[in-house]
Amino acid sequence: MELCTKFALVDGCKYAIHEGGLKDMYLNNVWRSNLAITGINGIPPVGMAGNVVRPSTALRASMRLSPIMDPSKAVEIIKAKLTTDVPYNAQVTILRAVRGWGWCMRDPEAWLKTAIESAGSAFFDGKPAGSYGEGGSIPFLKELEMLYPQTQIIAFGVGGPGSNAHAPNEMIHLPYTKKVTCSLAHIIQACSQYKSA
Repeated sequence: MELCTKFALVDGCKYAIHEGGLKDMYLNNVWRSNLAITGINGIPPVGMAGNVVRPSTALRASMRLSPIMDPSKAVEIIKAKLTTDVPYNAQVTILRAVRGWGWCMRDPEAWLKTAIESAGSAFFDGKPAGSYGEGGSIPFLKELEMLYPQTQIIAFGVGGPGSNAHAPNEMIHLPYTKKVTCSLAHIIQACSQYKSA
């Protein structure tokens, strides 16, 4: 529950798009598609706006997919939705469609799970290691998995307490980053010991 309440919101703003509780919040964030408009051209700034017809509007959209959704199929579905039965018979042109697979980590093998738990305990004051699914928007991890299907892939990051990812004042918390770096070194050492055994 702490994850969905720690961010400051405008008074009266609900904590989730759909008030379905923690289960729906998790599914919306990890397994369901999410559309974001990341840029718009052609709409004048407020100081210059007027009651005029714009000759065109361009936007960039990002659709985060479930890790099990084929991105090529998703592109075709999105193209069809955007270009079929367009209001006022407006013309819609899609200039570029970049696609990438989502990724979902497999359960780690016992030796790797032990190494992660040991690192978490050693460098985070005896606290147990944990994991959290966060979207499916890291396509290069899926590419690595397809190239090396037998490899155990674990994604580490420093988006923990005190960090502020993907924000205007994006930053990392240095003490937390040191702990994650030490943990990663510990796990790499465990990997080399496993390979030599």
